[in-house]
Amino acid sequence: MTNSNRRSFVRKSMAATASAAALAQGKFVHAQQAGQNSITSPNSQLDVAVIGVGGRGGAHINEMLRADGVTITHICDVDEGTGAKRVKQIAEAQGKSPKLETDLRRILDDESVDAVTIATPNHWHALGGIWAMQAGKHAYIEKPVCHNIAEGSALIAAARKNRRMCQVGTQCRSSRAVIEAIDFIGSGGIGEVKFARGLCYKRRKSIGSLGDYVIPSNVDFNLWSGPAEYTEPRLTRERFHYDWHWQRLYGNGDLGNQGPHQTDIARWGLGIDTHPSSVISYGGRLGYQAERKDADYVDAGDTANTEVSIYDYGDKCIVFETRGLSVDESADKELNKLFGSTTGNKIGVVFYGSEGYVVQRNYDYCIAYDKDFNVTHEFRVKGNLNAVHFGNFIEACRRDEPALLNADVREGHLSAAISHLGNISFYLGEENHVSESELAGVLQGIESLDDNAATLQRTLAHLQQNGVELDKYPLSLGPHLRFDPEKETFPDSEEANELLTRAYRGEFVCPQAAAV
Repeated sequence: MTNSNRRSFVRKSMAATASAAALAQGKFVHAQQAGQNSITSPNSQLDVAVIGVGGRGGAHINEMLRADGVTITHICDVDEGTGAKRVKQIAEAQGKSPKLETDLRRILDDESVDAVTIATPNHWHALGGIWAMQAGKHAYIEKPVCHNIAEGSALIAAARKNRRMCQVGTQCRSSRAVIEAIDFIGSGGIGEVKFARGLCYKRRKSIGSLGDYVIPSNVDFNLWSGPAEYTEPRLTRERFHYDWHWQRLYGNGDLGNQGPHQTDIARWGLGIDTHPSSVISYGGRLGYQAERKDADYVDAGDTANTEVSIYDYGDKCIVFETRGLSVDESADKELNKLFGSTTGNKIGVVFYGSEGYVVQRNYDYCIAYDKDFNVTHEFRVKGNLNAVHFGNFIEACRRDEPALLNADVREGHLSAAISHLGNISFYLGEENHVSESELAGVLQGIESLDDNAATLQRTLAHLQQNGVELDKYPLSLGPHLRFDPEKETFPDSEEANELLTRAYRGEFVCPQAAAV
């Protein structure tokens, strides 16, 4: 497809959400200092910097190249090799080379940059966004919008204080199929709905043995580490890129990687606009010993690949299930019916209504059933969802109207916090290994709108199908933690409160919300 055709396609896609008017040519005059309102018009030109240009950063680049009236003037990546390849790609597409930096602060110092998009590892999301907005730039930030809960609150404060747009990369907020399904739920399409189950049944192989590996010579590891602990010369994973997702210094496991897409939809459909009042998680990083046929094998990841978290919102409830082992065979009869398959990944959300179910199966397809699992409605809208979501961000920047954002930073914070709270419970109970009967006994006393016993049995069956010997490698049970949604603290656990933030390094301190 030619660049001209791509641009035409994007204009048509964005018209579906009334974004086309924002794509004309012109010049955008950005704020000259933090907090000053932008001088904007629907015809403005945007000069954009893409920060973090690896895997997901490639999608950011593609959409900025496709959008009319947008020029990528800068890119940033601490891996100079990756950055150099992207410079060539962008130059060929837009006829002008962007400036390559390895330190995002050099980009933020440049007053010509109007907006940044951030696709760094998770531990850089919040600080990069806060610094950008303090420098007068608008920010599009990938999910999870923050690495911990305190960072999310600080991002909200930065966006409000500096009146910057801050869009989160939860693209389903711009999906017409999901929007229509949520409207259907809200109109009583499946009766009263108080419970939603998010699923990430997605095969994740071992990231290799825990060990000492060489940091790539073309990576500035001090900058890459940024707000996280600086571990040089020790790198404990074999593959430098991507596999940081499964190490808690940098990533948040699949509960925090895939999870924020589904927890965001679950909150949205249930009409929840707050944090939960309690959480409990159980799980483990299990099964790789059986796969490797090595009882002593230790995977380099330290986040759960099997995890169930239960979130109480008073009269409503969300459960999120993570399964990282093989999902080729599934005994989950009800879920098989709802997802239309007995094998393969199941990534989505199930809403349980008094008169039926709504299932989000993927980004552009949702389906409704009656109580007998007969299909009653389908919501399917094809299109370039990335283009629509980025286009929504571009329009809000040009019009200087935060209310236009489909996925404002506060929505991203509330949804990411679900992942963080679940992981906090799991991390605190990591050494609390329990038998199947002990776990069943505890869950029997946990109030939820789910059938806790049935969910546990499905989880155990999944592990047994994958050869996990639970007598040798038992599940871990986290504490049942009360949470104050307003104060964003655990009233009964100082140990849990310590995990609401992290220890930062001198030049990479993420400020608290009150100090932004």
